[in-house]
Amino acid sequence: MKIEVNTHSKNMIRLAKEHPEVVVMSADLGTSCEIKEFHEVFPDRYFSMGIAEQNMCSWAAGMAREGFRPFLHTFSVFLYRRILDQLEMSVAYPNLPVVFVGFVPGITTPGGVTHQSTNDVGVLRTVPNLAIFDIGDATEIEGVLDLAYSYNGPVFIRMLRKEVPRFFPADEPIRFNHARILSEGTDITLLSSSVCTEEALRATAALREKGVSIRHLHVSTLKPFTDPQVVEACQKAKYGVVTIENGTVIGGLGSAVADVMAEHGIGKKLVKVGLQDTYAHGASKMYLLKKYQMDAMTLIGAVENLMGKSFEISEKGLEEIRFEDFSAV
Repeated sequence: MKIEVNTHSKNMIRLAKEHPEVVVMSADLGTSCEIKEFHEVFPDRYFSMGIAEQNMCSWAAGMAREGFRPFLHTFSVFLYRRILDQLEMSVAYPNLPVVFVGFVPGITTPGGVTHQSTNDVGVLRTVPNLAIFDIGDATEIEGVLDLAYSYNGPVFIRMLRKEVPRFFPADEPIRFNHARILSEGTDITLLSSSVCTEEALRATAALREKGVSIRHLHVSTLKPFTDPQVVEACQKAKYGVVTIENGTVIGGLGSAVADVMAEHGIGKKLVKVGLQDTYAHGASKMYLLKKYQMDAMTLIGAVENLMGKSFEISEKGLEEIRFEDFSAV
């Protein structure tokens, strides 16, 4: 598994070179959100707005009306919970091309509840006009800014930073409203997003050795959610459907899948793996994934329950495949 460093920083500079109307705004987190280098390259297109996210959003709306393409940067939690009124009324309602680049989504920060955006997807899926992208690896970081730019409307990105693994081939960029099919199968359909895709890959590798046939889809567009591949995958699942996501199971990926299944009359059981109607405390990502049952072992347990079988897969066995190279899947 290859690890990439500061991918967003390089990508943001690249996009700005191609589009002179692109500007960057920071809520006093330039280094933490990988835009320090952007400031050095384009000092006249970088606006440090201080710890005043609501004001930053209002400024971005005004600049978008004047033909600029603002990309707002801060931690994900501050880009929806703190500025929801401005986001809705100043940006989403007039359908302006403002991109909200939110870092440390879900439980990827040790900062605790004040810094964890665990219900952002559930909240923002209710906002009209807004598209939501959830990043899974370095390849998707490299392509998501172009996707956001071409959307030409309000976009919220759950961005990853610093050292990020590359699971997907570099020549297969993220696609709008189009899931990646990582494995084919008929027993179980599994849909994963964000950092939970790594856990899903580990689980499917272990289950495959036990003879379980899994169709695994990595989902990066959480809104809109009309990918026909999702419908087909859920219809073909013999035992049921499992979702795993980096946030609460209320309103996020699992709820979106449930809506699709209900709308298409798909009478299969659905198990939603994620944060279960609770807040998380501060700790490392791997500790929190395990504590709040958002990890590979929890996924395996969900599959066992759906199939009514025990596959006797241990934590030790999963650790042995943690660093398997999934980039060719």
